[in-house]
Amino acid sequence: MEFRYLPMTEQDKKDMLSTIGVQTTDELFADIPESIRFKGDLNIKPPANEYTLTKELTDLSQQNINTKSHTSFLGAGVYDHYIPSIVNHVISRSEFYTAYTPYQPEISQGELQAIFEFQTMICELTGMDVSNSSMYDGGTALAEAVNVSAGHTKKKKVLVSKAIHPESMAVIHSYVKGPGLEIVEIDHVNGVTDLEQLERELDENTASVVIQYPNFFGQVERLDRVREIVDQEKKAMLIASSNPLALGYITPPGEFGADIVVGDAQVFGIPAQFGGPHCGYFATTKKLMRKVPGRLVGQTNDEQGRRGFVLTLQAREQHIRRDKATSNICSNQALNALASSVAMSSLGKQGLKKMAWMNLQKTHYMKKQLENAGFELAFRGAFFNEIVLKLDEDVELVNQELLRQGFIGGYDLHRDFSDLKGHMLVAVTEIRTKKEIDQFVKEVGDICG
Repeated sequence: MEFRYLPMTEQDKKDMLSTIGVQTTDELFADIPESIRFKGDLNIKPPANEYTLTKELTDLSQQNINTKSHTSFLGAGVYDHYIPSIVNHVISRSEFYTAYTPYQPEISQGELQAIFEFQTMICELTGMDVSNSSMYDGGTALAEAVNVSAGHTKKKKVLVSKAIHPESMAVIHSYVKGPGLEIVEIDHVNGVTDLEQLERELDENTASVVIQYPNFFGQVERLDRVREIVDQEKKAMLIASSNPLALGYITPPGEFGADIVVGDAQVFGIPAQFGGPHCGYFATTKKLMRKVPGRLVGQTNDEQGRRGFVLTLQAREQHIRRDKATSNICSNQALNALASSVAMSSLGKQGLKKMAWMNLQKTHYMKKQLENAGFELAFRGAFFNEIVLKLDEDVELVNQELLRQGFIGGYDLHRDFSDLKGHMLVAVTEIRTKKEIDQFVKEVGDICG
């Protein structure tokens, strides 16, 4: 047999047509005028057998440049990190791999516990009271937080730093069209949010202030100063978008009084895989617990007093009155949340802290080597695992040459920031070696003369 899966036999087709009372497929579409029906064959390849198709797809996939064939210094929201081998062993188990939404707790205890553990670890990292595990990615989690802040404060104005991820900014603008919120973008100065402009724009109509920490340029924002400014308006909220790995080393937003902390758990156990899927997280204070979008798993005891897990809160419109819902998010990222949970558990608290420290130290080494080679960095503030390199050459052309030398170069910031032409965002993670960093600096130096 050439095909592993047969959608239906000819007899199946006849039985279905007979059941609905027609004789032929053409009769089924009789209501569609003949003049607009497509006649002829589609311009596609004929069907191939399983072996031929697998070989063709394999040949196509091998044309891709990837992080196995090339050394990557590309970050900008998706990072090449160490993934413990146990992650795939656990998430490939059928009871997790095929599970979707754990509506029936009596048969979903493993899935529910995995989500509960993820929530707990995110709370520990962010310094917040409660967390969920049902966000698509960091960008949508941030946009959901903006809508929650507006719904909670009954205000329409949101101040958003331009130093957040450009794609997150785009998602925010899409999400706020429904509730009709006003987004005021705050400029960046020397790679961090312009606090003077932020203070000028803050008024009694402000629902929240959005800051990325560390921000898109890798710079560490002064959340203590931002909190002081936000506190000038009694009801305004502080929303922080954070790389959870960075929180293994730098002070978590919760300690600065953040009201909502969101981000992407891709850094824990989820490969780059062409930009997705990811796992967003949403953490907040106990006061806002009933406004959390998606699902929240809680711990309880059964009739015998045994520890158990249940879906405690679901504040989306499918489960409660629509006018009370904060979100209509429908999917569930439990498998990716499980991957992150396994990765964090495998690393442990000290291992996670060491991993964050290695990101910091290796990026400092990259900075030192670039400066020793005569390059100039765009910003001088504290940073985590990304730095902005100024080049005299076009970044796209430099990256093309780097590919030929076996490197995936940094992100071309001119794609999103008109004032940053010739600026490359370079990411250095814990798996980059001294040899790779030194060679990268040499190649960029040779390319730029």
